[in-house]
Amino acid sequence: MKHENEAVVRFPSLSCNEAFARSVTAAFAAQMDPTLDELGDVRTAVSEAVTNAIVHAYPDRIGTVLLRLRRLPGNVLEITVKDAGSGIADVAQARQPMFTTGGADRSGMGLTIMESFMNSLSLRSQPGRGTTVRMRKKLIGRGETACKP
Repeated sequence: MKHENEAVVRFPSLSCNEAFARSVTAAFAAQMDPTLDELGDVRTAVSEAVTNAIVHAYPDRIGTVLLRLRRLPGNVLEITVKDAGSGIADVAQARQPMFTTGGADRSGMGLTIMESFMNSLSLRSQPGRGTTVRMRKKLIGRGETACKP
């Protein structure tokens, strides 16, 4: 789909970069004049996606996480979080609430949370090759958008 604006950021899979990814996403979304509730939903979904990449994709090493933000026609925000880590063996199982491979300290609710806050979520993964999470949210916003093409 043709996009009206785009930003791409790559960063190491360090836990401190989860907050960075949330902030970058919020700054990019600001051009779409989101409500505070919409901004909170987007920040939460990004947090979950990036945390999954950090914790599950690279459990024993530092890798790279790619965050791509796109403004699509109709005031739709598309967020892609991609890693080249361990991948997911069974995507259908991973999408089940409460399923986790992260041990007792993980809730297994990351994908469920992402789905609940976004309008759509797609997940592609290959064991040993990485995972791509793509989410979209139509932002109703507060009025006139601040950045028109």
